This record gives sequence, structure tokens and C-alpha cells, in this order.
Amino acid sequence: MTQHHSTPEAADDSSAASAVPSGVPSRSSADGGGPVHGLGPEWRRGDDGLLFREAARVILLDEDDRVLLIRGHDVDQPDRSWWFTVGGGIDDGEDAMSAAVREVREETGIALTAADLVGPVFTRSAIFDFFAEHCRQDEILYLARVPAAAFGAVDRGGWTELEHDVIDELRWWSLDDLDRVDIEVFPDRLVDLVRGLLPAWDGETRHLGLARE
Repeated sequence: MTQHHSTPEAADDSSAASAVPSGVPSRSSADGGGPVHGLGPEWRRGDDGLLFREAARVILLDEDDRVLLIRGHDVDQPDRSWWFTVGGGIDDGEDAMSAAVREVREETGIALTAADLVGPVFTRSAIFDFFAEHCRQDEILYLARVPAAAFGAVDRGGWTELEHDVIDELRWWSLDDLDRVDIEVFPDRLVDLVRGLLPAWDGETRHLGLARE
């Protein structure tokens, strides 16, 4: 998991590039290692001084084109929250698809296989502040279709200690409702991005670039 802040987008209610800029060190060249201030071992201190990790995320759509999102907050800014896609860091020795499948299972209880993933449909990078640290995350985003019934009551059994602290809720959003939400949504322009994947992905991985959030 772990997300961040940016410019507010727009939602409502319904049912509670390589984008890596040149010259920035990759995961394999980042020095340091080990857990940093509770963020987890996948976060490494890069040569640029930022904590860095690679992440895999999944845009989960149901049969009605609703998207399953997580709302979370920063423990240092508990009055601020935002919606974001399911997913999280890629562990050492793990490929992006395996990480995506694992993160979906841990965060939502939905069991996917690599064959259920479409894409990657997007890649992006983001620089943001979280947990009193300056962070950079490179993300690979997949698409997957699941029946709405696949996600019922929230199961926190697979959550990390940090996720227990910062995740507030999970819910399905219709795209029209999400377009009217009054808190931040990540990635930026998510509604437009999802609409561009309908009725089916065209097979092109789009690089969304670097966002400073």
C-alpha cells in the first residue's frame, strides 16, 4: 500500500515510462536497505536522498465498471485522506505481476492469478511526502475484472502494521461518483484513465510520467 498527496480531483457514495526520470537511481542501484521508520524493507534510500521503491498496483473493475479503491491517510496528517488503487511494494526477488496478485489478496481478500491481470496498462513515477519522509515510487499498473461479490467485508488479516494505521476504508466507486469526490484521488485523472480502458484495453502501455505530489 502507501500512497500520498497531490492536487484534489473529484466522487460521492455508493458502497462504503519507464516513467523513471534519467539520472535517478533504480531499485537495484539504491544504497542502504532494511526497514526505514516503519515503511518496510522494500523502501531503500537512493543516491538522491529519497526513499525509493518499485510498486505494483491493480485497477480492479467489477461487472458494472465500478473501481475498487482504498481510502487512507498519513499518520502525520490524520485530517487529510485520499483514494488510491489497490497495490503496494514489490518485494526482493518478486516480479511485478506476482506482487500485484499478492497485494490484491492481502489488501482485499480477492484471489487473482497472473492470468487475470491485463497489462501493464500504465506506468508512472511519483515524488511525495509520507510518514515524515521524502519518497519516490515507480509504479506498474495492471487492470483486472472481478465480480463485485468477490469483495465483501474487509479482511484485515493480510494487512501490515502500517496499513492497519493508515487505511480507513475500501469501497467500490462508479466512475460518475468518483468524478465528483471532494478529496484527492490517485493516480491523477483516474476516472479519465479508466474510461480510456473501456470497453477493453487497446494493448498499449501508457507512460504517465513523473508526478510531484
